[in-house]
Amino acid sequence: MTNDASDGLRARISRGGEDALGKLAQELIDSPLVSGAVSRAFEAREKAVQAQEVAMGALNLPSAADIERLTRRIRSVSQRLEGIEDGLDRVEQRLGTIGGTGPLEQRLDAIEAQLATFASQLSRLGDQLTPAAPQPVVTEPVTAAEPSPTIPRPSGPTRTRAAAASRRAAARPRPPARRAASA
Repeated sequence: MTNDASDGLRARISRGGEDALGKLAQELIDSPLVSGAVSRAFEAREKAVQAQEVAMGALNLPSAADIERLTRRIRSVSQRLEGIEDGLDRVEQRLGTIGGTGPLEQRLDAIEAQLATFASQLSRLGDQLTPAAPQPVVTEPVTAAEPSPTIPRPSGPTRTRAAAASRRAAARPRPPARRAASA
């Protein structure tokens, strides 16, 4: 029984202490003096925080909020960069499965060789079409009043259609045959 009596006493004292503390706290909250002091303390804290932010801004030092914003932005940029790197890796893998650019270069070389062959064939055909003996072009009309056994020649270089065509063909620039450097 002594244990039950001591437990009951302890419980009564502790309940009485809790009640006394509750009443004391309630009286302090209701007291205008204490509530005014607490509100002034919070106002002073706010003013101190604002003064600290102004001073840090004047010294060009970042505040904790500035550092937090910067940290979030860095994380965001980092995530975007990782996405870009992943995309580049996928593109690189696709290029690897296609076989690179080797077959393309071989095909371009074959096309260039065919173009060079066509160009040489065209130049040979152009040379064959040029007549060996150019025919003079009459620049003055012959009239019936002038019986002349020969055609009068102009006093300058003789111009024929064939000679003019060959000069135009020679003046045309020909594309050089390209050879790709094998690397």
